[in-house]
Formats: sequence, C-alpha cells, structure tokens
Amino acid sequence: MGDKSRKSKFITKKIFSEAIIESFKKLNPKYMIKNPVMFVVEVGFLISLFLVFFPSVFGDTGKNLREYNLIVSIILFITVLFANFAEAVAEGRGKAQAESLKKTRKDTIAKLIDAAGNVRTINANELQKDDVVLVENGDVIPNDGEVIEGIASVDESAITGESAPVMKESGGDFSSVTGGTKVVSDWLKIRITAKPGESFLDKMISLVEGASRQKTPNEIALNTVLVSLTLIFLIVIVALYPMAVYSGVKIQISTLIALLVCLIPTTIGGLLSAIGIAGMDRVTRFNVIAMSGKAVEACGDVDTMILDKTGTITFGNRLAAEFIPVGNSKVMDLINYSVISSLKDDTPEGKSIVELGNKLGTTVEPREYDHADFIEFSAQTRMSGVDLEDNHMIRKGSYDAIKGMVGKMGGIIPKNLENVVNRVAKLGGTPLVVCVDNKIYGVIYLKDTVKPGLVERFERLRKIGIKTIMCTGDNPLTAATIAKEAGVDGFIAECKPEDKIEAIKKEQAEGKLVAMTGDGTNDAPALAQADVGLAMNSGTTAAKEAANMVDLDSDPTKILEVVEIGKQLLITRGSLTTFSIANDVAKYFAIIPAIFTAAIPGMNILNIMRLRTPSSAILSALIFNAIIIPSLIPIAMRGVKYRPMKSETMLLRNMLIYGLGGIILPFVGIKLIDLIISPLLMF
Repeated sequence: MGDKSRKSKFITKKIFSEAIIESFKKLNPKYMIKNPVMFVVEVGFLISLFLVFFPSVFGDTGKNLREYNLIVSIILFITVLFANFAEAVAEGRGKAQAESLKKTRKDTIAKLIDAAGNVRTINANELQKDDVVLVENGDVIPNDGEVIEGIASVDESAITGESAPVMKESGGDFSSVTGGTKVVSDWLKIRITAKPGESFLDKMISLVEGASRQKTPNEIALNTVLVSLTLIFLIVIVALYPMAVYSGVKIQISTLIALLVCLIPTTIGGLLSAIGIAGMDRVTRFNVIAMSGKAVEACGDVDTMILDKTGTITFGNRLAAEFIPVGNSKVMDLINYSVISSLKDDTPEGKSIVELGNKLGTTVEPREYDHADFIEFSAQTRMSGVDLEDNHMIRKGSYDAIKGMVGKMGGIIPKNLENVVNRVAKLGGTPLVVCVDNKIYGVIYLKDTVKPGLVERFERLRKIGIKTIMCTGDNPLTAATIAKEAGVDGFIAECKPEDKIEAIKKEQAEGKLVAMTGDGTNDAPALAQADVGLAMNSGTTAAKEAANMVDLDSDPTKILEVVEIGKQLLITRGSLTTFSIANDVAKYFAIIPAIFTAAIPGMNILNIMRLRTPSSAILSALIFNAIIIPSLIPIAMRGVKYRPMKSETMLLRNMLIYGLGGIILPFVGIKLIDLIISPLLMF
C-alpha cells in the first residue's frame, strides 16, 4: 500500500472482468432504485423491451416499429450497464486493496498471559479485550493493543507498505500496536484493546471494500437535485404526449422515453456513486484510511489547518547542540546537572543531552542515580527533572516555568539569562533552562530544523484560502521565528492541549472548517473537535479513535496532500455535474426538432446540426448519451486534476472546460454518430 499502489494501473484485467459481472448483478431493481436517475432509465428499457413484442399496444403505428423499439431498448440497456460498470470498477479497486490487507489477517497464534503469569497459546480469534499477550521476536501481533512492558522493533510494512521498522515501547505516544504487524526484535507485553472482528485492520478492510460507505451531505444534496430534475422532465414528457396528440403530431412511446433519458442528468447520475467511492480510494492509495466519505469531502472544504510544530513543520529531532552557562556558573557544572536530570529521560531531547554531555567529558556516573526519582515532563508544569536522595532537586524546562519556580523559592535570576534565552529563540532553537533548587545554572540549546519545501506548500494553501496555524510549546519568540521561517499564517506559543481545542472552537465559531493532526492521547480531544482529524498510526489508540482519518505512514505533513485530495473530489463532482447538465442542451437541439419537424416545418430551424432523419437524430442522441458514461469513467476514477487557485478562477476554468466543452462535444459527437448510422437505418 505504499508508493507502488499509488502508481498502479487504473484498471486490471481482474477488476475489469469482475466489474462486468457486477454490472449485471446490479440490474436488480431493488439495487437500482437507490439511484433514482438510472432507475428511470431501467424502467424505460423495460417499457421499450415490452414494446418490441407488443409495438401497437399504445396505439403506435409506423414502418419497422418493432425494430426501432428494439434498438432503443438495447441502447437504454447499455446505458444502465455502463453506469453500473462505472460503480463496479470503483468498488473493484477498493476490493483489490482489501484483498491485500486480508493477507495480513490470517490465523495467528497468541501467547496469552493468565492471571497467574503463566503463558499459554490460543487462537488469536479467542482473545478478548483487556487480555494480556506476550509477543516475541518473529511473532505476529494478534490484535490491536497498547504496550504495557518492553521495547521492540515492529515491522508495519504489511499495513503501511514501508519496510523500516518502528520502535514501540510502553508509555508515551508510541505504545499503540496494530494487529497483523510483526515484532522483529526483542519482546513486548501487550494489553488487547479491540474485540475480535473489531480491530483497526478489520475496520480498514470494511472501509476499503465500501461496505460501510455512506453518502456524504453534498452527495445527498446533489442526488436530491438530480431526482428533482428527473421528476420535472418526467412531468414534462408525460404532458407532452397529450399535447402532441392534440396538435396532430404522432410521437411513439419509445421516442418519448428516448427524449426523457437524454434530458435527465444520466451522465452524472451514472457516475455520482463512482466519484464518491473513487475519492475514498485515492485517499487510501495515499496510505490514509478515511473513516467515512464525509471525512474525505470535509477535507475539500477546510478553511483552517492546525499544525503541530514538532514533527510536522520541523523534523522534530530537537537535539542538544550547546550548553550555555549564565551568571557565575561554570560550564562543566551546567553539563553535569543537565546530564543528571536527563539520565532517565527517554525522549529524543533527553537522550541527546546525555550524549552531548558525554562527548564534552561529563563526570556523572549513571549508577549513582539509580534510586533517584525522575520527574516526567508535563504540559502543565513545562519542566522535567530529578529529585535526589539528598533532598536536592534538578529541573530543566521552559524559561517562564523555571523562572517562576526559582522566584517562588527566593532564588536570584541571573542578569544575562533572558539575553541567552532570546538569542537561542532567535536562532529558531528551543532554550531549556537548568536549575538546582533555587539556583539557575544555564541554558541547553535544543536545535530543530524546518522541513524543506513547506514555505511553498503553505503558499499553495494560502492561494486557495486556507489559513495555517502552528501550535507549539515553545516560548513566543521561538515560535515567531519558526513561524516566519516556515511561512505559516499564525501561531500559538506555549500551547497546552486545551489551547488547541480553544483555537479549533474559535475558528469553527466563525463558520470555518478546521483540520488538524495529532498522535498523542492529549491530542484526542482536539482531533475529535476538529472537522478533519488526521491521527498517526504510530500514535495512541485514543488518538486514532478520536480522529476520522488515520495516516498509516505516520507523516503529519500528509494532511496537506489529504486536503488537496478532498478538494479534488469536490472539483471532480462539480466538473462532471456541469458537463452532464451542459450535455442536455445539445441533446435538446437534436431531439426536439426531430420530433416536431414533420408536423411543424418551422421547427426545422432548430435542427442546427442538420441531422438527416428524425429517427437518426433520436438514436444518435441516445447512443451518445450511452457512450459518454464509460468515456468519463477514467476522469471519475482519477479525479479532475487539482491546481491551487482562487475560487473565482477555479469556477471560471470549470465553466469553460466542462460547461462550454459539455455543450460543444455532444454537438460534434451526435453529428458524427448521425453520419455513421443514417445509411444503416431503413426507417
């Protein structure tokens, strides 16, 4: 499901053959009635087929009437079949992906740890929620869960398509594991978090197959419009028959059916469902699982994007680059205290502090601090550190947090501390202030780097009216520097989890749709609040359950592409709807003159295509109406190419290509078909 799948063929032989079979299965009226537009076409086919055997039952007369009705019924049948084929192809692509996912879900043996601590093997299907299992090197993880003990590398390529293993350990944001993945080193104890048949992989398969796909609000609205147009034209056609009889014009029932089918929006009616399925398919092929079609569609309407700084805008590897003493402190004292405070800090920052300290010759002996109490970092305190056995405490954290704590303890703030902090912040780094009890020793300079190409990508979003807001726990000066370098529109410094929710609610109160990414449990409330929440597959179960999208590659920047895919879905639907309605104009000029010219010679002025006979005009329009649906399947599947531009420019471009093109193409197509079939018609 990596890059190879995204570059796979539009349609394979297997998908093609299965789609043909499905096209016939979908002819069942119980299924067809779900698509009212195409259901009307199917009813028209059945009436025309009935008239093949009983051509004069409604009083129709004329030469070769039976043959004419047969041709009309065949064309109508092909029209319905092509519409079903479009939907079947879209579903077939999803089912093909589901099959590749099912290969990872096989009969797996689980090593269940019972209450007494004994290990026994059972079938993975027998596992219940909250069971604890042991997974060792080479074992397949039997179901979704949270790591409660151990640290190991996990190969997630069966799901993500990426071969690089991911480190999983208890606690933090990388404790969530997915059933079907494989442990490739060491061991893990895992608490199962999903019931049998309700794992993340099961949900993925169901969603990819389309089993749980529901129509989106916009799709429902458009479908309502199409049904309304169909009813209006149905009323017009029904009323046309008595008017024609009164005027002395003989109109065959099959001709009226042909007129109705050509005037109702059959093109978009036949492709609407396929467009929606293909939209989810494109997101899935990008290694993102959308929990609903609504989530994909919402991406296209996003106005504001909330982005974490670390790992999204920057690489996230904030590593210790320098120890800067303040006041009368010595640099080696600062190094030693920094290392002591980080000995049990398993974060990349903490590990880098110890590593840099060792390179600079720290005299700290780790074993001497085995019994010290490590204080983890929290968003509320914005500091971490260690409490020593001699009642001294060492803390490292943000400037404001350490300054406030030292001040309360009666300590003196070094005069050059603020200047050092500001200098680090101006460089785009993160300053960590280190103190022992009430004395500040200096600053650790954590260096991070903005990802290349983000400035251009944010500019693209700005052009289409999407505002970007960066959230970071850094101080305002550092946040401002990174925000300027990355090119975001705004930022929230010293951001707490509740600040993200507040920012989302503020934007939503202004009528805007908001998207955000996250991977931690503390991100779950904000992911649930956002209109589009993209959780990382490497993140916690809480984050994935709160979001409506999950990125299998765990790349937070992918939300930029996901938004563009959502916009492509909306543009594709709008473009093909415009094209479908524009088609009707040309069909009008083909069929109306053909029906009335014999009785009203003046109507021939509308025959601007100079179609040869009334019969050839009607059949040409009907044939064009049938073949245009399969011709547009590639566009429905791949989507109309999206280019960042203003809404006004996009609308104008859409009208020129699909509106004007939708009028011109049928004129040319119907005329060419007329030239081909006219010599073949004997009536």
